[in-house]
Amino acid sequence: MADTPAVQSSLENEGAHVEAAAETHAGVEHHAEPMLLGVAPPAMVVSASMLVLLGIALWKGVPKAIGRGLDSRIADIKAQLEEAKTLRAEAEALRKEYADKIAGAEKDAAEMLEHARKEALAIVAKAETDTADVIARREKMAEDKIGAAQLAAVADLRAVAADAATAAARGLIAGNHSADADKVLVNQAISGI
Repeated sequence: MADTPAVQSSLENEGAHVEAAAETHAGVEHHAEPMLLGVAPPAMVVSASMLVLLGIALWKGVPKAIGRGLDSRIADIKAQLEEAKTLRAEAEALRKEYADKIAGAEKDAAEMLEHARKEALAIVAKAETDTADVIARREKMAEDKIGAAQLAAVADLRAVAADAATAAARGLIAGNHSADADKVLVNQAISGI
């Protein structure tokens, strides 16, 4: 029984530790952990119910359904990205087309402006030529009218002079010749035939 004294002393040591621990815990109030329906603590019940819920979710295929939903959402997003890429490519093509049209329009506008300048210069040159021709024609017409007026004036003056000469001759003949003198002249004219 040599083991007994060693066991005895070991038990006494442990007893001393237990008494010291009891004295230390005597000042601290000790609470009992609550039990759910007297069976298990609530944390254990919640853990067990979560495990059951996860087991049911796995059994019903919830992860597959979530995976299919995510896969379809990923496919939708990929389709939207492809559509966005297509729209962007179309927008860039339209932008390039309109940039080319604008460049072409600017070139056409410059050509039209240059053509308009050339036409304006041609019109001005033609107008100057036409104006010179019109002035020359008008000068000729004025000279012709002046010449015609001079001829008419000369003709009128001659007519007036002829009328005046005729009137003067008539007056002279009437004053210098009488009926007897006319008779002599008529007879001379007849005998001269």
